[in-house]
Order: sequence, then structure tokens, then C-alpha cells
Amino acid sequence: MKISWLICCSLLLGSAGMAQAEQVGEVDTVFKLFGPDHKIVVEAFDDPDVNNVTCYISRAKTGGIKGGLGLAEDTSDAAISCQQVGPITLSDKVKQTQDKGVVVFQKRTSLIFKKLQVVRFYDEKRNALIYLTYSDKVVDGSPKNALSAVPIIPWSGR
Repeated sequence: MKISWLICCSLLLGSAGMAQAEQVGEVDTVFKLFGPDHKIVVEAFDDPDVNNVTCYISRAKTGGIKGGLGLAEDTSDAAISCQQVGPITLSDKVKQTQDKGVVVFQKRTSLIFKKLQVVRFYDEKRNALIYLTYSDKVVDGSPKNALSAVPIIPWSGR
């Protein structure tokens, strides 16, 4: 009982301060007679610490009966593309976390133990933000990953 309580609390606290994604669209990849089809879902989120950076993630979503009930484990396949959509001013907080990276987005991809994450790094030498997406699991994660770089450029008001 204590362990399940700790897991629930850590899941709730772990999501504080992270971006929430909005679904932009989806395509079916496999027809399932029972339950929803397997899909690729496209979602967008804004970096919670850096104004005017938007990231788009495409990820696999398992369908079928288990998928419809939320019991399926999604594959670790994902892609990311991030863009500057306005003027960017970096806070000292963002600049100081350049080597460690900061988790800016998480999405549960199985009932408990697997999640898709996006980690942001700051490359001071090249004046760019780097966004890395990967999937991790309590016991064994996946080396599949995708990367997007956002060069911070002067923004002219149109």
C-alpha cells in the first residue's frame, strides 16, 4: 500500500512545471477490428521556461482493446521538431542548466513504468536550444531518440 501511494505522489509531483501538449492531428497506421486503430499522433507544446519556442512531437500510439483501455505499452518511436516563433530572451535559470538539461515535457506511454520525455539543453557557444526526445522505462529504456535544435536569432517585428 505504501509503495503504490509513493508512486502516485511521485507521478503527480513529477509533472509539476512541465508543458502540456495539445493534439494537432493523427493518422491511423493499423486497422483494429476491436478497439481504436494504431496511430501516429502529432502534438504541440510550448517550452514552459522559454517564451516563443514551440515543439511538435509525433509518436506512436497503440490501439486495440488494451490501447482503448489505457493498458497497452506504446513503442519508443517518436520524432521532434522545435521552432522559434517570436523573440527569445533566456533567463539565467535556462542558461545555468546547459550541461544537465531540463525535462520540459513528459507523456506516459504505458500504465506505470514507461514515459516519453523531452529534455532541453542550452548550447552557449552556438547560442542554441537543443531538444532531445527519448523513451525511458524503470527497468530498461530504449536508445531510440530524436533531436531538434533552435538557433536563437534576432526577431524582427513585422
